[in-house]
Amino acid sequence: MNLKPKEEPIQDEDRDTASKGSLLSPRRYGLIAGNGKFPLQVLEAARSQGVEVVVIAIKEEAFPQIASVGFTTHWISLGQLGKLIQLLKREGISQAIMAGQVKHKQIFSRIVPDMKLLKLLTSLGSRNTDSLIGSVAKVLEDEGIHLIDSTVFLKSLLPQPGVLTRRAPNNPEAKDIRYGRRIAQEIARMDIGQAVVIRDQACIAVEAMEGTDEMIRRAAQITGNQQMTVVKVSKPSQDMRFDVPVIGLPTVKLMAAVNASALAIDANSTLLLDRSELIKVADREGIAISASEPAK
Repeated sequence: MNLKPKEEPIQDEDRDTASKGSLLSPRRYGLIAGNGKFPLQVLEAARSQGVEVVVIAIKEEAFPQIASVGFTTHWISLGQLGKLIQLLKREGISQAIMAGQVKHKQIFSRIVPDMKLLKLLTSLGSRNTDSLIGSVAKVLEDEGIHLIDSTVFLKSLLPQPGVLTRRAPNNPEAKDIRYGRRIAQEIARMDIGQAVVIRDQACIAVEAMEGTDEMIRRAAQITGNQQMTVVKVSKPSQDMRFDVPVIGLPTVKLMAAVNASALAIDANSTLLLDRSELIKVADREGIAISASEPAK
C-alpha cells in the first residue's frame, strides 16, 4: 500500500446535484455508499419514507447508477477520509449510514490515503474489519458525525427465526448447518470472516477477505460441484452500524449454479436484499433457507 499522504481541496464540480439549502432537517441523513445493491435499497427505502439523503459514494466501490436515484451525490476516492468529513459537515449532516461493502483487500491496493486516513492507519494495532471500520466510526464521532444502524430503513429485510422457503433443510443439511454454525461463529468472533461452506459435516471453505460469493466458488472447485451447505452468521454482539451480513440475489443464483442446496443465516441481523425475488428463486431452485437466533 502506498502511504504517501495526499490532500485534495473540494472542488465545486464534485457535486453531481448541488444542494442549495444548508439547514439540517431531522429527516436528513448522510449515506456513505460502498458496492452492491445495499446502498441503492437504503436510498429507495428512504425516499419511500420521505427521508432526505446526501450520498457520499466511493468511486472504487459504488455502482454508477447510485447518482441517478435523485439525491445529492458526491464522489470520493476510498483514501479520502478528510474529504468525507468535509463534505458531510458542509452538507450539515450529523447522522450518517454506512452501507455497502468496501472490499477489505483494498487496504493492500495502491489507494493513496490522505493525512486523516494515514494517521488512522498508522495508529492501528491490526487491520481487520472491526479495527478499521471501528476506527473510522470513532474519527467520525469525534467530528460530530454519528453513524447509525445501517438497516434503519430496511427492517422488513431482516428475517425472523424460522424456515424462509417452501422447503426446510433436510436431515443431512440440518446436521451440516449445526456443524457449520459452530465454525462460522468462531471465525466471526475472531473477525476473520462470517461464512463457511460445509459438506458431510466437513468444512470445505472458510470466508476471509474475498467475500461470500468467492468462497462459494472456491468450495465448488474443491468439491467438483457436489452438494454443499452455506452458513453465514453475524458477529457476537453484531454492531448494526457497519459490516452487517448481507445475502443478495446473486449469491442465491450462484448457489443454484454450483449445487449448494441450503443456506443458513442469523435472524434479525442478516439483510436479505431483494427478499421477495430471492425467496422466489430459492424456491424455484429447491434451495432451503433458514434463519436461527444469533449466538450470544
